[in-house]
Amino acid sequence: MQKKTAHQIADVLIEALPYIQRFKGKTVVVKFGGNAMVDEALKHSFARDIVLMKLVGINPIVVHGGGPQIGRLLEKLGKTTDFIDGMRVTDSETMDVVEMVLGGLVNKEIVNLINMHGGKAVGLTGKDGNFIRAKKITLKKSAPEVHAPEIIDLGHVGEVSSIDPGVVDMLGNSNFIPVIAPIGVGEDGYSYNINADLVAGKVAEVLKAEKLILLTNTAGILDKQGELLTGLSIKDIDDLIADGTISGGMIPKTRCATDALAGGVTSVHIIDGRVDHAVLLELFTDQGVGTLLISH
Repeated sequence: MQKKTAHQIADVLIEALPYIQRFKGKTVVVKFGGNAMVDEALKHSFARDIVLMKLVGINPIVVHGGGPQIGRLLEKLGKTTDFIDGMRVTDSETMDVVEMVLGGLVNKEIVNLINMHGGKAVGLTGKDGNFIRAKKITLKKSAPEVHAPEIIDLGHVGEVSSIDPGVVDMLGNSNFIPVIAPIGVGEDGYSYNINADLVAGKVAEVLKAEKLILLTNTAGILDKQGELLTGLSIKDIDDLIADGTISGGMIPKTRCATDALAGGVTSVHIIDGRVDHAVLLELFTDQGVGTLLISH
């Protein structure tokens, strides 16, 4: 190895040292989704990032989505599904597929990737130990012709009603890395599909995580000129939603972020999952690769 290259490696490690010291023993919740979940090289780089975090004393907890994978399997089975306000209408048959894909195929693939790179991952759904309690979501849309809101039943689509941190705490504080599929269980005993960003935010809140990291398919939160906004407060987010700068699918992400901050999470990072080793760059370098959100 050339001397110059060796010095560059030493410089990188020294730059990372204060961050490693600061985050040692802290919990970091990472929402894994988007391109990072489907590109082979990015999947492996993500798994290595998570293993390294654990090795330097951080407690990473992974929450994952799987919408595209669910869509592909439903298509193969010849089953069509509708979306209302970005949420998949989920009947019992579709919920079986959701559980199979999220709790089975996708969850176990992530567990396997982390284990391949030297970690000890354990896959969970919210049904394990009843740790994610869900309640059914119903949408109300105004229907002027009947002078009353129309109630839309989305089927097995839920939101988090409560989280029991016991199982995740026990795993996270040992040598294991929890990998969580966003499926909850209702008081009625039925399974519910929950938005993975919301689950990640609530898990971070309940565990009083140091950081919540949301991987996306954009550079972060962009202004109206398409430039990256690197640091924002809750008030900034509210203003950007009000003036239309933040719109579409970024609204639930930022709402989940502000709820987590209000609930005691120290900081939230919305980062570009298309960048190799995005999680490590955000955690351990001075530059970072996305938008940092803090409470004030």
